Amino acid sequence: MSTGAGSVVGRLRQGMAEGVLSFPLTSFHGDGSLDLDGFRTHVAAQVDAGPGALFPACGTGEFFSLDEDEYRQVVAAAVEVAAGRVPVVAGTGYGWAQAARFARIAEDAGADALLVLPHYLVAAPESGLVAQLEHIAARTRLPLIAYQRGQVAFSGNGLREIARIPGVIGLKDGHSDLDRLQRLTLAAPEGFLFFNGASTAEIQARAYATVGVPAYSSAVHAFAPEIAGAFHAALREGDGGTVEKLLRDFYVPFVELRDRVPGYAVSLVKAAARLRGLPVGPVRAPLVDPSAADLADLTPLLTAGLDLVGAAL
Repeated sequence: MSTGAGSVVGRLRQGMAEGVLSFPLTSFHGDGSLDLDGFRTHVAAQVDAGPGALFPACGTGEFFSLDEDEYRQVVAAAVEVAAGRVPVVAGTGYGWAQAARFARIAEDAGADALLVLPHYLVAAPESGLVAQLEHIAARTRLPLIAYQRGQVAFSGNGLREIARIPGVIGLKDGHSDLDRLQRLTLAAPEGFLFFNGASTAEIQARAYATVGVPAYSSAVHAFAPEIAGAFHAALREGDGGTVEKLLRDFYVPFVELRDRVPGYAVSLVKAAARLRGLPVGPVRAPLVDPSAADLADLTPLLTAGLDLVGAAL
């Protein structure tokens, strides 16, 4: 591991122990064009809320909808606003050739590391998944975090192989297969980073912690850092009563609403952010913004969740 990668690992480990991981939304104007000023405002609020790290232009940030110039602007703005207060881990993905292009852009923009999102469309054997990371790692100086979700999943042997690739420092898990995840944590070398990347990760945060993966990303932090922060504090302090109340009265109903329509994992989060007055704008196709009926259910749920932690809409 290079000295630079080691420094990033140390900062990420410290941040992951102290706060949730923020995945900011990418702001668009009503016509779908990039709203960079709105994005800066949103990121500033995210950083001020004290996350462990900032992950711009990832899944929640609609990486798949950004062209290279927009991606450059988004990552550079996130780095500028973060101003070194938290590590900035930019998304990259598609095939390795395209991922390497985005990696070079993120590197030039000042990002600290990269989250390698699952490749597009086709299934592949594990040897190919390993080779994908090898190709990307060979073309950037930035440390890489692999993201296993969808068609990407590693065995213990595969984990050992990717951990040997210079620059690969960790794994984000979105499968929620705790048997597999326990095997991966036991196969990993000392110091390898893991975090829970399930949708609305708080729902499974306690279960992940039992296999040695307490750190998690939080979509809720993008619109209600008060709720996300209260949950994280209660979990860390062993306050089971608060954890269960927040799960029962906010997180579970939110997930049930999120699951009504494909893509609500992003568009419902954006809608909630707009309800808080954040300038994030609409989603881009193929995602769709929530229906009026679903917004009518979201508003009282968000109000109730904020009330649980002494905050207001």
